[in-house]
Amino acid sequence: VQLQASGGGLVQAGDSLRLSCSVAGRASNDYAAAWFRQAPDKEREFVAARRSNGALYYADSVRERFIFSRDNAKNMVYLQMNSLRPEDTAVYYCAGRYGWNVQYTAANWYTYWGQGTQVTVSS
Repeated sequence: VQLQASGGGLVQAGDSLRLSCSVAGRASNDYAAAWFRQAPDKEREFVAARRSNGALYYADSVRERFIFSRDNAKNMVYLQMNSLRPEDTAVYYCAGRYGWNVQYTAANWYTYWGQGTQVTVSS
């Protein structure tokens, strides 16, 4: 599975941004997709995930502001980010793996990773 993230940029606090991730080579529908982010000098942290049955999961820090969606026909997943804050500044990564378990918030549970896209939110 090859993932490629895009859509990052420099925005002001309160603005919106949509990240995209193309998913190529997926061999099964039992596939979990996720977004993570990593700020300078911080560990990679969970942002949002989508289980194959459609269930969505969000980190508390982004719930009610970020929306995870997908377009199966285009093999794309998206992260709509609204009401952005300076603390959302980070490199954002899309991730994926087959299956599902309670470790879905752990970066090391995921098998496939995109290259990351920088999001910078100015105050």
